Amino acid sequence: MSAPDQVAGDPTRPVLQVVGLRKSYDGRHYALDGVDLDVYAGEVVAVLGPSGSGKSTLVRCIDQLESIEGGAMYLDGELLGYEKHRDHIRPLTDADIARQRRRMSMVFQQFNLFPHWTVLRNITEAPIKVHGVPPAEARARAMELLGRVGLADKARAHPRQLSGGQQQRVAIARAVATQPRILLFDEPTSSLDPELVDEVLQVMKSLAESGMTMIVVTHELEFARDVADRCIFMADGVVIEDRPSADFFSDPRSTRLQGFLKRATENRAREVEA
Repeated sequence: MSAPDQVAGDPTRPVLQVVGLRKSYDGRHYALDGVDLDVYAGEVVAVLGPSGSGKSTLVRCIDQLESIEGGAMYLDGELLGYEKHRDHIRPLTDADIARQRRRMSMVFQQFNLFPHWTVLRNITEAPIKVHGVPPAEARARAMELLGRVGLADKARAHPRQLSGGQQQRVAIARAVATQPRILLFDEPTSSLDPELVDEVLQVMKSLAESGMTMIVVTHELEFARDVADRCIFMADGVVIEDRPSADFFSDPRSTRLQGFLKRATENRAREVEA
C-alpha cells in the first residue's frame, strides 16, 4: 500500500503527543490515570493489556470521541480539543474539533459501514464531502485501495454481501482514503471469526510497511511482536511498560506484564490444541 503523505515538519517532534491524560466516567474512578505517549512519523505502536485496562478509552480520547478530565494531547504540535484564550484554556467548537479529527482516522471493532451504500461510496464519501477531493480522483484512489486490500471486484457490492473480514478490509481502505496523519485501530479483529483474522492482519502489516503512522489496540500478540515498533502494556488506566517490541516480549520487566504474556501464551497453546 502506498505510503501516506506526511506533513512537513520537525522529524524530531512526535506526530502525536499525549501528556498526563486522565479520563473518568463517574468522577471517582479513572479509566485513564496520567497516560503519557509519544508517537513518531512512520511508527507502529501496539497497545496491549487486559480488559478494562483503558486501551480502547485511550484511542477514543485521541480521536476526540470521548472527553477528558485532565492532561493534554497534541497532533503535530497543535493542542487537541482546546485552545488557549487569554490566560486560560477553553474547549474548541464542534466545528474545530471536526477539523482536527479529519487529520486522523479510526478503524473500529465493528465495521461501521453504511449498509445502503456500495463499497465504493463508503470509501469515497468522506474524501469528496469532507475533504473536498474531486470525485474522479476519490474514485481512482478508492479503486487503488480496494485493489491493495484484495477487493477490487467488490466496488459495486453492498456490505451485506461481504464476509466480516472483507467488511473490515473495506473499513481499513475507507480510513486510509482520507490520507490521515495517524491511523488508530481499536481491536480491529475482535469481532471476526478466527479464520478471517489473518486477512485483516495482512492488510495492517502492509500499511505498516508503507510507513503509515499507527496506534493499534490489539490482543494479537504475534502481530504486535512482528509488526509493531513499540509495544505498550496498560493496566488499571496506566502505562506499565512502553518498550521496543523485541525487548517487550523477550524481557518483560513488570510482574503484571510477565503474567499477562504467560496467560496469553497458555491460552494460545490451548486454542491450537483444540
